[in-house]
Amino acid sequence: MCLAIPSRVIKIDENNMAEVDTLGVKRTVSLDLMPEPVKEGDYVLIHVGYAMGKIDEKEALESIEVYKKLAEAAMEEEDEIPPEQLVNEDGPLLYKPPKDETEK
Repeated sequence: MCLAIPSRVIKIDENNMAEVDTLGVKRTVSLDLMPEPVKEGDYVLIHVGYAMGKIDEKEALESIEVYKKLAEAAMEEEDEIPPEQLVNEDGPLLYKPPKDETEK
């Protein structure tokens, strides 16, 4: 299973690499596998460092709202996860890491 959080393209360089923002986390991804042109401001779905497809802004923003609600629900749990920890520079996190028993 692949989980893709829509990422907004911030800028594109001359090597077809894009800086994207995924829930506040910025990283660089390749546009080499994109089947259609991408411009700054577009939303893309990313898999292992490559943008794989565009998603329209309305659908992207709706998806982002769902992820924010998931983050809020997770924060209500005993082991809180702030929204910015649902994604890191490697991509979205697929599970909630167990709390280390030695930290209690």
